[in-house]
Amino acid sequence: MKRFLLVVCLLLCVGALSARSRVLTDTLASKVLGRDVPVNVYLPDGFDKDGQSYPVLYLLHGLYGTHLNWVEVGGLDVILDELIGTGEAAKMVVIMPCAGHPDAHHVQNGYFNVVDNPYEDFFFGELMPIVEAKYRCGGSKGMRAISGLSMGGGGSTVYAQRHPNLFSSCYAMSAWLDQPMEDSDDPEQRQDKMYITSISVRDHSALKFVDEADEAAIDALKTLKWFVDCGDDDFLLRINTEFYFKMRAKGIPCELRVRNGVHNWEYWHTALRMSLPFATRNFSR
Repeated sequence: MKRFLLVVCLLLCVGALSARSRVLTDTLASKVLGRDVPVNVYLPDGFDKDGQSYPVLYLLHGLYGTHLNWVEVGGLDVILDELIGTGEAAKMVVIMPCAGHPDAHHVQNGYFNVVDNPYEDFFFGELMPIVEAKYRCGGSKGMRAISGLSMGGGGSTVYAQRHPNLFSSCYAMSAWLDQPMEDSDDPEQRQDKMYITSISVRDHSALKFVDEADEAAIDALKTLKWFVDCGDDDFLLRINTEFYFKMRAKGIPCELRVRNGVHNWEYWHTALRMSLPFATRNFSR
């Protein structure tokens, strides 16, 4: 009997070890941007066999980052496999597009349209329809979530504000939501890609969007679930809490967590473990 139980346990362990998600790097030839855009894609265990459609999470990286960060540094695949295994997260496809480069002064970073880099047009006009058709995911508001850290936290927030009909939830981590600054008269500075990125964040201020939201916009924002997560020693804490209180003042439900931490991956690892169940709870067909 003991030998039988041992064999059963070994078989179960082998089965668990053979159950594997996978991460692949795809390349989208963008007509809008005029270049190829790499995208990391997480596919859950069983994707190649079951033929079913999945909810999708668009997960955006931060400034100086690329499509590789969420897996190589954040361990997205390991964390999501674990949470799916425990039932805390649903099986989902995760799309991690590239919107930057470590050399942020010479290569354009950012999720908003700027001169010679209409990234938002690419995201909604090319990326979303292509990946959702190719990877059997999304297709409706209830089957999409968006999240990100820092620059990606701001990008995901503004995308959800400007396209509330497309997402069921938004989880913003240490989000770069605004950049109070004046235009520069220095021609050299105006050519600096970091300056252009900063101006784009200012011009797409998530705080200003809430301030100026009319009744129709407020009603649309209420159709999403919102979560703001920022460390108590993060330099972006003030902007994150201001956003939260502005949302609440307009009657828009929004969760806020301020935990011990700064603007780093130690904090975002924990945030990721919270964000994936949050997206799961708000998916619906």
